Amino acid sequence: MASTRGPGYGPGGPDVISASKPDPAAPSPAGARPSGAASPGPDRGNVLSFPEPKAKRRRRIVLSTLAVIAVLMAGIVAAAVYSPWLAVQTVTVEGTRMLSPDQVKAALAPLQGKPLPQISDQDVSGLLKPLVQVKAVTTEARPPSTLEVRITERVPVALVKQAGVFQLVDVDGVQLSTTADPASVQLPVIDGGAGALPPDLFHAITAVLGALPADVLARLSDASAKSVDAVELKLVDGQTIVWGNEGEKELKARVLAALLKAPADPKNRVRVYDVSVPRHPVTR
Repeated sequence: MASTRGPGYGPGGPDVISASKPDPAAPSPAGARPSGAASPGPDRGNVLSFPEPKAKRRRRIVLSTLAVIAVLMAGIVAAAVYSPWLAVQTVTVEGTRMLSPDQVKAALAPLQGKPLPQISDQDVSGLLKPLVQVKAVTTEARPPSTLEVRITERVPVALVKQAGVFQLVDVDGVQLSTTADPASVQLPVIDGGAGALPPDLFHAITAVLGALPADVLARLSDASAKSVDAVELKLVDGQTIVWGNEGEKELKARVLAALLKAPADPKNRVRVYDVSVPRHPVTR
């Protein structure tokens, strides 16, 4: 009678199927690798090094170069600013007429021995401030040891007569010098009388005189104003110039210069040049 028992599982059977959970403590056969284990990697002591990217290397080189250049430039600037090799030994002066170059050099004596890069126009202007004739100044360094100074002087436009003294003044009323002989200066006289001329009248007159060319200014004998709208000038030949106010003074100056250059008529001598309305001048 056939057996109904299933196939047997155990030792001794010809067809044995067995399953068992692997012992984690059991050693693996030689050459075998546990399932799922990572493939053996390189020795941690032998780390692969990759080359530095070219862009990063270039940036590092550029930054290093710039740092070296900055240090060198700082050293050069410091040497230039403080080096005695660039110390002032010679001062040259240009543009003086009322002042002498020696007067300017004497005022700038404190700059001797000071390095050129440390000297500014403000330094020079401060030393020249006591010289009222100086209106503006510019400087230029001429290495290794020369300082070139260019002076712009105030331009005298009139002699102001007060209490028997004649003061040479510019358009701003700055007194530049005095003289006892007005004939030695070819400039018009502003007679202030016994007291000081009112500031508005004085500036109205000097504004007109400052607009005149030098050759016309030299032909004037005096200037006066009854009001700021009634400035009058006198020529050394006795003619009167009716100027009016200081409006359009540049145009009036050009018109007056043209009238004075016109040929004179001996039979009809001009006594008055009226340029108060410069586009319609009148002579009479």
